[in-house]
Amino acid sequence: MCGIAGVARRHPVGVPLELLGRMAAAIRHRGPDGYGFFTSPLVGLAHLRLSIIDLAGGAQPMTNEDGTVVISYNGEVYNYRELMAELQSRGHQFHTQSDTEVLVHGWEEWGPGLFQRLNGQFAFALYDRRTDELVLARDRFGVRPLFYAERGGDLYFGSEVKALLASRAVTPEPDPVGLDQVFTFWAARPPRTPFRDVWSLEPGTWATWRAGRLDIRRYYALEYPEQTEEPTDALQSLDDVLHSSVAFRLRADVPVGAYLSGGLDSSITSALAAQASPFTLRTFSITFQDPRFDESAFQQEVAASVGSQHLVRHIRDADIAETFPAVIRHVETPLLRTGPVPMYHLARATREAGITVVLTGEGADELFLGYDLFKEVAVRLFCMNQPGSAVRPRLFDRLYPYLATGAGSKGGELWRRSFLEAGRPGDPLLSHLPRFRTAGWIREFYSASMAETTGRHDALEELRGTLPREFAGWSPLNQASYLEMVTLLSPYLLSSQADRVGMAHAVEGRYPFLDHRLFELAASLPTKSRLLGLREKRILRRWARDLVPAAVLQRTKQPYRAPDAPPFLAPSAPAWVAEETSRASISGAGAFDHAAVAGLIRRCRDGRAAGIREQQALVGVLSYQAWHREFIQDFRAPAPLAIDGADVVMQPTLARSGA
Repeated sequence: MCGIAGVARRHPVGVPLELLGRMAAAIRHRGPDGYGFFTSPLVGLAHLRLSIIDLAGGAQPMTNEDGTVVISYNGEVYNYRELMAELQSRGHQFHTQSDTEVLVHGWEEWGPGLFQRLNGQFAFALYDRRTDELVLARDRFGVRPLFYAERGGDLYFGSEVKALLASRAVTPEPDPVGLDQVFTFWAARPPRTPFRDVWSLEPGTWATWRAGRLDIRRYYALEYPEQTEEPTDALQSLDDVLHSSVAFRLRADVPVGAYLSGGLDSSITSALAAQASPFTLRTFSITFQDPRFDESAFQQEVAASVGSQHLVRHIRDADIAETFPAVIRHVETPLLRTGPVPMYHLARATREAGITVVLTGEGADELFLGYDLFKEVAVRLFCMNQPGSAVRPRLFDRLYPYLATGAGSKGGELWRRSFLEAGRPGDPLLSHLPRFRTAGWIREFYSASMAETTGRHDALEELRGTLPREFAGWSPLNQASYLEMVTLLSPYLLSSQADRVGMAHAVEGRYPFLDHRLFELAASLPTKSRLLGLREKRILRRWARDLVPAAVLQRTKQPYRAPDAPPFLAPSAPAWVAEETSRASISGAGAFDHAAVAGLIRRCRDGRAAGIREQQALVGVLSYQAWHREFIQDFRAPAPLAIDGADVVMQPTLARSGA
């Protein structure tokens, strides 16, 4: 896994190496093993390398045989060996054993047809000098990030927004619409970001830039061709794809470890990896001082079952509060939960243990309807079928077992009504309206100017307007699955809670459940194969019954969570918390009203605001303040990386190659 950055000009005026060096320096953490540059009259590319495949020969930027196709690439193409063999049979000559070279030859051979052939997670910039065309592409599910901005007729792009800002051509400004999306969906929805006129390339799309024009096209869309009955060979198909997916993701020239939460998904991933790995599997877990979040007993049981060498990183509340600003610096967005912070510490511990690649279980809940949100949808629909029933709504009390009961939390008549009254039947967002409205409560603390600006924009209506035409024909549970994929999985879980905090320490995450073959298999199954009544992941549990310990197989879903408000309210909270919630800081950052925020903090400290929405609001305010200080108020471009320290420096002649 790596970092990429670059510039594409409208006119052939050149791209200085010093400019590329600054952009690269801003994301050096993504690639500590080397760096390189390509510069020409129209395009400049920078690359930061984390060496995983072909350690000796995989330096970038990389070209084809005659230098007419150049690439800077972040990611992994897992089926690169098969594609390499096919390309060699068609006459292509390879000089490395890297998956990067497959992409340049693949573009030569298939052009845009390349994307459909790739099984992987990637974001890359490819310059075709034959046509003076720059190509940007991102994987199907948005595992790897890619941002861009147009300034002065030129295009700036990179793996992180910091690279764009380091160019000094892109000035950081808040985008109230993007921020309002963060405070509605937990993350801005691509192509929007929290930065004004800075965009995220959407998952499953590719773009071309030529002569100052950017054209974006889609090559992959989420589809749910649900069957009425489960195929007789469904378990065998699931077995084949899961084994293949894990085997693909073990392809590396370094040992591959696994994150182990103690839940079903990471246990399956770890068990399959332990079977297939040529090394003793290394597994990594986090535990908390708060027993409500602790899953260590299950973690230890699975580690013993698969025979892994297991490492545990214990997370204190103080760790969350102290490193929160550093995490915001890496995720580049405000947050509503603290979940990314422990994952930041886990990645650090993993790197310190000598492991740079890990398998994780992300994606399984979205594919196999594992979250309580999906059960909530089923219960809401069940209640709506008999709106006068006094018994059916009691099923809501069986949801979210990991939440405490009591005032402001869960249980009781108000709790049940909150689900039943959240949206009208027929609203395409019905499944997610309770979550969106809980998150959106933070608007109560907006400043007058923020409220006025965002009041002209309806994040929910915009989402409704972007739903695919086929959406209305999908079952309610598949509609919910789609919304979970596009509003939470890609922009939040795979970004803030995975790529960004992992790559902060140069640790690459790989996701066997996000093999597109597995998604397509799951999406074709009847929803009752995945969720029946209040039992989630039915087919996955049936398949895994001889693979993981019975205690894990039988346990109810407990999603990964971390302490939210308490770390910032403790007497030992770091000084930055008080500084960022002062009247001067709140007023200067502009998004929130100081008096309202001060009241929220008092209620939280007094124990009168312990519910989810209050905790999310407090985290949202603190994270926005830290984000504003880091990027809007205090951002400074770093000194450029030394050109004479680069592994690759390519500078073709000033004559335009495509002329």
